[in-house]
Amino acid sequence: MTERTWAGSHPAHAFPRGLTWFNVQEPLTLEYLRGKVVLLDFWTLGCINCQHIVRDLQRLEAEFPETLAVIGVHSGKFATEQTDESIKEAIGRLRRTHPVVNDEDFEFWERYGVRAWPTIVAIDPAGNLVGYHEGEGVYQLFRPVIEQLEEEFVEQIDRRPLPVTAEATAVSPVLRFPGALAADEERGRLFIADSGNNRIVVTNLTGDVECAIGTGDEGFADGDAANATFRQPQGVAVSADGRTVYIADTRNHAIRAIDTDQWRVRTIAGTGERLSQLPQPGMDPRQVELASPWGLAVAGNMLYIAMAGLHQLWVMDLAAESIEVFAGTSREGLDDGPRLTMATLAQPSGMTADASFVYWADAEASAIRRVGYGEEALVDTLLGRGLFEYGNDDGGPGEGQLQHPQDVVVLNGILFIADTYNHAIRALDPGRRELTTVAGSRERGWHDGTGQEAQFSEPSGITTANGLLYIADTNNHVVRVVQPQSGLVSTMQLNRIGRIGAAAGGQTLRFEAPPQEVEPGAVTLRLRVTAPAGYHLNSLGGSRLAVSSSDNAVFEPREMELNWATDERGTEVTVELNGRAGEAMLTGSGEVYFCEEGATERCYVAQVQVTAPVRVTDGAGTRDIVLDVTLPKP
Repeated sequence: MTERTWAGSHPAHAFPRGLTWFNVQEPLTLEYLRGKVVLLDFWTLGCINCQHIVRDLQRLEAEFPETLAVIGVHSGKFATEQTDESIKEAIGRLRRTHPVVNDEDFEFWERYGVRAWPTIVAIDPAGNLVGYHEGEGVYQLFRPVIEQLEEEFVEQIDRRPLPVTAEATAVSPVLRFPGALAADEERGRLFIADSGNNRIVVTNLTGDVECAIGTGDEGFADGDAANATFRQPQGVAVSADGRTVYIADTRNHAIRAIDTDQWRVRTIAGTGERLSQLPQPGMDPRQVELASPWGLAVAGNMLYIAMAGLHQLWVMDLAAESIEVFAGTSREGLDDGPRLTMATLAQPSGMTADASFVYWADAEASAIRRVGYGEEALVDTLLGRGLFEYGNDDGGPGEGQLQHPQDVVVLNGILFIADTYNHAIRALDPGRRELTTVAGSRERGWHDGTGQEAQFSEPSGITTANGLLYIADTNNHVVRVVQPQSGLVSTMQLNRIGRIGAAAGGQTLRFEAPPQEVEPGAVTLRLRVTAPAGYHLNSLGGSRLAVSSSDNAVFEPREMELNWATDERGTEVTVELNGRAGEAMLTGSGEVYFCEEGATERCYVAQVQVTAPVRVTDGAGTRDIVLDVTLPKP
């Protein structure tokens, strides 16, 4: 009996030329990839199923580091998704470190006969087509295929690494891709899903930071604020008494609850695994698998969940500790009707609720929808035409259009919408079904102003307090504040950001000082910190550098901390040491906060480490040790 082979028999199609590539210095070709098992991942950045398989691909890359080459082929569904800038932002947000190509005009797509997102095309090391797969379940399907191809082509495998240039950022905004937020108006708090930093940032309504919940590392651990972990959280909702904040921990497929008295995190639904079967009556929600919960809304004792990965709404009875499907058949679509038997949804995202309805943004249908609370409630589309119908027009019924909106909030009977791909804030009167633009030029950018003078970059979250709108301006990495009547937009400045520190897991900027010699006795350590041109240091950040000596016999004190608070471009901080004859390595580690100059200031944090080998010896002629930290431009 002949052993099955996965080797292909027909050559794969040549890669189109002239396209934009990311994470590599120059475009790749099929010829260059000979000797590798190649997986072409056809994706579009807003597709939840495409996002689900990222972890599968990362797992395969880790298990076959020398054999496998994953190439992301981005064939954008929406117009905004087809731009280089949107794809670049999505690569960082989704942590795709393999090569990615912008298939803007669907040239790859047509050559390979692709029909749906996501689709994986496998190519063997000889450059022949192995097969296609549409949908999820990538790891389980392709692992044995790659393993077999590795054995069959063992003599032909090219084990050289691909020329990938992607790397972690050393200088990052204080917030990184904030995805959602919720306000507690009565207690004057704002809870921000700092999604790219895997944490929740708590501020007051004017930007004074109170604390951060979560270490910043990706993980799935309950506990206190300093030890709990999340994985790219999105939706946020606050209980009526303000004592509990609910988090849609999207990539962990879980719902988490934060006790605001003790700042402790616990899991109230989800196992951390992607759903394999629907919940059965009476199941403990903590034993029920979820699928990318995205948005949340609280109504009484009920927590409504936008289950984006299943195209459904679920509801959790917080008192009875039960969970069940509330609306949607799980088929993707835009069908109205009885909530459980006929209604179809299309990647429900952000949610809001009032006394009569739950409202949500159906992102993939560019729609705003609602459903009542009763058993016989019907799903009703307020705005939206279909899965491939989108635009940016204002107007009455049948005229207004959105493009992949991701959140909605109700204020004084009007629905305000984060119209994500149109880079705008829109307003929908649900009675008249008339859509207007509140703010945003509908061009990507960052500019404060009134109405269409203002600019956003893929705003994804919206909430309200004291008559104002608070916006998670995701790709600008900031929170914006909008006055809904006038359309005036401002950027919320974060103060006391030293309270949250730099998120864990980022790259550290390393500075190596040249070897230095100093006289024994009193020695001055001079730390000189300089922001990039066009930036200034941030007096509110809490910048610091903890310095230690490798040999306590050479320098006293052995450990010290330097702190500074200035808004100048540069500063010098000094500390006195006592030096004795010998050699030691001085090492400084800490964070430097700095901001852009101008009317709108985006603030950044850099994790830094400085090392300086120092010899203490007679005749050195100086008693100064100089450490220079000149920050690169973000």
